[in-house]
Amino acid sequence: MKLKNLFFTLLTAVVVMAVPAMAQENTEVAVQSEPLVITLEQALEIALSENPTVKIADQTIETKKYAKKGTYAALWPEISASATYQRYIEKPSFHIMGQTLRMGTTNNINGGFSAAMPLINAQLWKSLKLSALDVELAVEQARSSRIDMVEQVSKAYFQVLLAKDSYNVYKRVYDNAVENHKIVEKKYAVGAVSEYDFIRSQVSVSNAEPNVFNAENTIVVALWQLKALLGLDLEKDIDCVGTLADYEADITSQIEVAGLENNSTMKQFDIQEDMLLQALKVKRAANIPSLAASINYMWNAMDETMALAHYRWMGSSTAAFSLSIPIFSGGKRRAEIKQAKIELSNLKLQRENTERQLRTAAMSYYSNMLTNVKQYHASSENISQAKRGYEIAVKRYEVGGGTLVDVDNSQLAYTQAELSRSTAIYDYLVNRVSMAKIQGAYSLTEN
Repeated sequence: MKLKNLFFTLLTAVVVMAVPAMAQENTEVAVQSEPLVITLEQALEIALSENPTVKIADQTIETKKYAKKGTYAALWPEISASATYQRYIEKPSFHIMGQTLRMGTTNNINGGFSAAMPLINAQLWKSLKLSALDVELAVEQARSSRIDMVEQVSKAYFQVLLAKDSYNVYKRVYDNAVENHKIVEKKYAVGAVSEYDFIRSQVSVSNAEPNVFNAENTIVVALWQLKALLGLDLEKDIDCVGTLADYEADITSQIEVAGLENNSTMKQFDIQEDMLLQALKVKRAANIPSLAASINYMWNAMDETMALAHYRWMGSSTAAFSLSIPIFSGGKRRAEIKQAKIELSNLKLQRENTERQLRTAAMSYYSNMLTNVKQYHASSENISQAKRGYEIAVKRYEVGGGTLVDVDNSQLAYTQAELSRSTAIYDYLVNRVSMAKIQGAYSLTEN
């Protein structure tokens, strides 16, 4: 009996200890299963801080800054130390007056310091400006990466909202088809409708169901694309705040064609043109003489033994100026100058072509947005009428004054009107984001 009581006591203690642990585990699982709900602003913030493309662009800037420091270091004296130990295995010898004489000592040690710096070097001075422009180009390229990321994330976010709106529409169509089928089924049971109407209502339900599944899958794929852009784990559940209807107030016909004053691509062309002009100056500066100064201080000692303490160290120092005058290099410098001029001409042609393409794209986005505004207003006015028509068709069918074909047709018109409105809002926002990219804006509020 005592053993039995002890067994039940231990079992009760184990259960009491296990229940809180299981409850805590269930709570942690529930917390982990809750999706991360984000707004568009939060999505952009995450992307601009976590996306690998943006991080690479930032690191490129740091790389260019270090390269610039390395170029400026050439203006400072370059100081170095050296040491040499030489041991003769066999000393050099010569014959004189019938005798063989050997020269030098077995051990020879030399060491010292040297310093050199350029005094006049036009080519070096010109290259310093080139390094500064290289950093400026890297900064602009990083800004371009951020603008591209804003465009991609915004479009992906709006794609999720469009997929959710489409799902809601198709889910409502499916629910209406199920409700209508129940009405038909009741009437068919009492012989109030034909078998054709009964079969047709079943087919309507079957036809509406795949659209719901497809819409669900579209949401999943759109969220995967968004998570990839944000640099998040694809297994993490996220959701987007709001619907496309929340952006209806942003739709306006007061649209201006994007200017190119702040366009990142054009700014990069400007910097690249400055770099080529500076590179041309560097090539020309190669024809200018250069002057450098150097100082050396050396010690040397020679002895037959390895007793360093008894060595006699002799010192010497020199100061020198080195003048280099370029005279002839086989036409190399002249060829490099002509090459730089051709590269500059090609860049100007590329810039002109790119500017033309950007202006064409801006006009295209402008025209698309005006069309999207018209589509939005037309579909918005049609939705209320289509909804009312569908409700009337259902009531008429319930009282025997209409047909199931009328119900299906009015349902289709209602669905198309809602999808058209959502698509018009989505297309407007996508074109607006593309216009903002051309303008060089980070967000929709900047244009």
